[in-house]
Amino acid sequence: MSVSVSPTTAAARLLPGKPVAEKILSEVAEQVAALRAAGVTPALATVLVGDDDASAGYIRIKQRQAAELGFASPHVHLPASASQRDLHRVLADFNADAGVHGVLVQHPIPGHLDYDRALDVLDPDKDVDGMHPVNMGRLALGLPGPLPCTPAGIEALLAYHGVPVSGREVVILGRGATLGRPLAMLLAQKRPTANAAVTVVHTGVADWPRYTRRAEILVAAAGVPGIVRPEHVRPGAVVVGGGVRYEGRRLLPDVDESCAEVAGAITPRVGGVGPTTVAMLFRNAVRAAQRAVGQG
Repeated sequence: MSVSVSPTTAAARLLPGKPVAEKILSEVAEQVAALRAAGVTPALATVLVGDDDASAGYIRIKQRQAAELGFASPHVHLPASASQRDLHRVLADFNADAGVHGVLVQHPIPGHLDYDRALDVLDPDKDVDGMHPVNMGRLALGLPGPLPCTPAGIEALLAYHGVPVSGREVVILGRGATLGRPLAMLLAQKRPTANAAVTVVHTGVADWPRYTRRAEILVAAAGVPGIVRPEHVRPGAVVVGGGVRYEGRRLLPDVDESCAEVAGAITPRVGGVGPTTVAMLFRNAVRAAQRAVGQG
């Protein structure tokens, strides 16, 4: 069912991420099974630095998902006192290991370490987050490569729920390297599920609501809790909450829940973009394995 933009006073239709993620992960499971039948066990390696409870929990979730899908999941846990060189050595080892197809460094890492320097050491073809500079360049040029997970998940979510994107006005509030900028490049590409007129605006623009109020599809990616309120939304628009912050384990989304009174369709506060982001991580991982053995 497609979603069109029209004035509305009813509560918005929800656009949950869980069924989107389930569909993607079902496809990934089939691809993993085909690889294993050909004698290849795809492997997604994880690296955790330090003892942050939330980060350790995220690693456990990803390892459980990897096991359910049929991935091997080698893991290295470095102490919080690890040096930049220690981290680089681990990544170099995974780069050299032909049996490892994808690598994830759990973010954030301790403050004395430089995540961007570590990412630069990683083989871009094993970068399952899609954030290596080479992969961002591939995205900008429209070349094949791992896609940033949250932007790719948003495109998949809109497509799954029948939200037309091609030819429509998309406004992204936020210009961050992990979401706003790559999403703008992705949705502007010539593809049935993209091909939009994309505007990127940010909180450094004093009158940013002037842009968001005209959006047929509004993506909040600022990382400022509650920044998007009903008066910032065009009646009947599709609203995607991509930006969040955390207070401990409490999720604080960019989109105030009252926006559902104005929007035509909206992602839920919990279970919207998050599940699709994780699913895209595993899609990147299985595609890396396929490329490594000449299937992709």
